[in-house]
Amino acid sequence: MTFPEQTTTTQVTFTQPAADAVRDVIAQKNLQGYALRLFVSGGGCSGFQYGLALDNNIRAEDLIIETNGIRLVIDEVSIKYLQGVTVDYVEGMTTSGFKIINPNVVSSCGCGQSFSSSDDCSSDRCAGCG
Repeated sequence: MTFPEQTTTTQVTFTQPAADAVRDVIAQKNLQGYALRLFVSGGGCSGFQYGLALDNNIRAEDLIIETNGIRLVIDEVSIKYLQGVTVDYVEGMTTSGFKIINPNVVSSCGCGQSFSSSDDCSSDRCAGCG
């Protein structure tokens, strides 16, 4: 099942630098036919954390977004936390990597990889690193 890059229920933006980084890894490791899986799992100091993995096991329930020449795959549970996100790849003097900008976050850790959303925020779970 393929969905358009932008829909009214799920908007995920995957930047060209992020697509280039994924394409480079897929080519280096010779992983033709793989997609990038973006997911959310429990953990981290704020309640949830992001995950990225190259995957060739696409399930019928997965949302598939074809963007900038890359297939981005999101499972049916994670998508509720990822609506409206932007996935970018940034390079700096001291670090390089994927950066996820999520408008649903009400609290996050300093690392930027752990967060709480408004749907799951309770008074004892939205403090972040503390």
